[in-house]
Amino acid sequence: MNSTFILWGLLFSAIGFVYFMYGKKRDNWVIRYTGLALFLFPYFINEAVTLVLVGLTLMALPKLLSRFY
Repeated sequence: MNSTFILWGLLFSAIGFVYFMYGKKRDNWVIRYTGLALFLFPYFINEAVTLVLVGLTLMALPKLLSRFY
């Protein structure tokens, strides 16, 4: 594990915390559970590129779901 991986994990965890608190405030379960996924998924991924791709996908998920559903 290198410092790049740790920094990306910390960044996505911080963004996940903001998503979680925002979803809790708005009572929106999609944003809330996306935030939970954002600060838990770095524990399960071992490659930095995959970490960034999954993180960006999770960050875009609430917007995509609200647009198409």
